[in-house]
Amino acid sequence: MGPRARPTEAIDTELADLPPELRWREWMGRVEAVIFASPAPVSREALARVVGRDCSIDLLIDDISDELRGRPYELVAVAGGWQHRTKKVFAEAIRTATGLGDQLRPLSQQQSLVLMCIAYYQPITRGELSQFFGKEVSRDLIADLRRLGFIASGPRAPQPGAPYTYVTTKGFLSHFGFDTLRDLPDMELLEDAGLLNKDKLLAGELPDPVPADDEEQDQDEQAADWTETG
Repeated sequence: MGPRARPTEAIDTELADLPPELRWREWMGRVEAVIFASPAPVSREALARVVGRDCSIDLLIDDISDELRGRPYELVAVAGGWQHRTKKVFAEAIRTATGLGDQLRPLSQQQSLVLMCIAYYQPITRGELSQFFGKEVSRDLIADLRRLGFIASGPRAPQPGAPYTYVTTKGFLSHFGFDTLRDLPDMELLEDAGLLNKDKLLAGELPDPVPADDEEQDQDEQAADWTETG
């Protein structure tokens, strides 16, 4: 048998023996340390475990963010929590110095449009996606988006054969910097651009087919924001 894990000691969250200003600074330090140490967004519930019962997490985050102004990193609200990230303006400097990010190949336009369609119309089946784009959306493309952690299987659709539907994940929200799906770009703008309209999809009025890879460079840049690696 290996050594027993040491029991986690409860920390003093109320800090009643400290003056209010020092208590607030300690809470700020704890919250920033937890977010900094976590590889994934940290939820409000997790942060509440290290501060007092009456402490406002939102006000703490605001004060931490104020102190980070002018620094190359910041706290961002993504996927229902908070994460410590370097600011986008320094992305090229980081890649140049370290090569970090070079291994993440940008999404193709076809992948971007399929992912965008899933994000807005989830849960949606591969058959509906294929109908929408006027050509088959391959299993390989779906597998690639799953491998990247952007989509997952949703409930089975009430259709013959009960095919699986697809939905976006917290990884999708985190990667593209969304806190919730409500932060997606305005649907009306996309519909005005002729990119998305589920009513037309179900009525059989299809947009232009998704282009082949060798034709993508000649298309609009409407989905450009979806190809960023974050």
